[in-house]
Amino acid sequence: MAAAGVDAHVPAAVLGARSRGGQTAGHSVVAVSAVARAAGVRRGMRRRQAQERCPELALLPADDGRDAREFEPVALAAETVVAGIEVARPGLLLLPADGAARYHGSEHALARALVEAVAERTGYECAVGVADGILAAILAARADAVVPPGGSRAFLAPRPAAELVHAVTDPGGVAAVREAVDLWWRLGVRTLGDLAALPTPVVQARFGDLGAWAHRLARGEDERPPARRRIEADLAVAADLDPPALRVDVATFAARRLAEELHEMLARRGLACGRLRITARTGGLDGPTDDGATLERVWRTDDAATGGLSAARITDRVRWQLEGWLTGAALGARRAARGADDAAPAVAPIVHLALAAQEVVPAGTHQPALWGAGAGQDVRARRALGRVQGLLGGDAVLTVRVQGGRDPRDRVHLVPFGEDVAPARDAALPWPGALPSPAPPTLLPEPAPVRVLDAADRDVVVGARLGTSGEPAAVVRDGADGPERVVAWAGPWPVAERWWAPDGRRRVYLQVVLEDGQGLLLAAAGGAWRAEAVYD
Repeated sequence: MAAAGVDAHVPAAVLGARSRGGQTAGHSVVAVSAVARAAGVRRGMRRRQAQERCPELALLPADDGRDAREFEPVALAAETVVAGIEVARPGLLLLPADGAARYHGSEHALARALVEAVAERTGYECAVGVADGILAAILAARADAVVPPGGSRAFLAPRPAAELVHAVTDPGGVAAVREAVDLWWRLGVRTLGDLAALPTPVVQARFGDLGAWAHRLARGEDERPPARRRIEADLAVAADLDPPALRVDVATFAARRLAEELHEMLARRGLACGRLRITARTGGLDGPTDDGATLERVWRTDDAATGGLSAARITDRVRWQLEGWLTGAALGARRAARGADDAAPAVAPIVHLALAAQEVVPAGTHQPALWGAGAGQDVRARRALGRVQGLLGGDAVLTVRVQGGRDPRDRVHLVPFGEDVAPARDAALPWPGALPSPAPPTLLPEPAPVRVLDAADRDVVVGARLGTSGEPAAVVRDGADGPERVVAWAGPWPVAERWWAPDGRRRVYLQVVLEDGQGLLLAAAGGAWRAEAVYD
């Protein structure tokens, strides 16, 4: 409205192209002013429906470059309060709240600081929300709410499933989400709570990646966990601009070549990225010998469920950001020439442009060590496992990773096949009291109850100080003909973890070798012995 010169009291809406089946099918409302919203105009309405609700509605065309250009001062203002912001789309910033909330004293104080910084530096009003997960945080911002930790799922449950469109970072993905929501409505899935209540395997098998993405968000889970482990180095491309670029179209021409080069690098390596870092270096205002300044912004990229990151989408984000930098600088220079006190500092021509793909992971993350690379059997195996996941759900196929812990069972970390999930405990840290090597090769699915006898056929019991009443001489297992003689043993190893907490554990481990040569790892807890693992 400010760019078009529309007064604040006039109801206004922005119209964007609506697609169906890949074809343009008219226009619909993509943004609504407060006055128009009070008159009944809502996002997603068709042009005719919006004008029926409000005949005096001022219709403005959609322009992503304009939006990014006008939004850049807001991003700069927010960056004075919190470092490490991400631009999800023009109009929406994502930022980590934990550290900043501790610095400001509370999440409410952080929200107040952001609102004040944006208002003072830009004159715009903004809304801030805090929650676990992207969708919950976005909807909380639309309500100026702070959702307590762990409350995102309950916060989302009563909201319509159509609210999922607010989490889409690229306009091209909105149509796919709306079509899915329309189908769910006809199937009786009306709210996010209804969607979250569906079994994960059913959603994955019936609706594919888009359904799984929506299901995760409806449950209040982030589509990209913040503790993601990066297993690939960042990919970066850069170019020097000669002559330097002061116009958006000139800089965008160079950016298009870089975007195609970066996309080719990602595709050739079979990689995907979670964030795109755009960096521009200027030549300085005092001539070519001046170091100038470095401008940098991080954009969050799309989830694969809504189309992934193509070369055209990379170019669009770079163009939007360049318009924010160069056009904003030109406006600031003109205002400075008129003697305006609040003029923005002018930016010199851009002499260097760089793009970097961050949070780089394999596009179809897998474990190559499970199968050989010859004859394409690894590809066929991944396809087969993907088919199984489609039928039974993402959690039906698991792979094993090692994490930190003191006993073999605690060191096993099961993750869904194809997902990159960081272990809860770092295996590289020291773990005092851990069982000595070697680790048993076979863990029993469920510990089997056993009896441990001493030489007098009395039960070996564990005392209050985690000491045993005697030396093991025989083991009695369910289904065995009788006691099995122990020919060698090692231990016991007492382990007392988190003795100060209600979930603390006290147990004693014992290694025994039976007369048939089989080795067992035994654990005593709660007055009973159990076989935990088997040694070869």
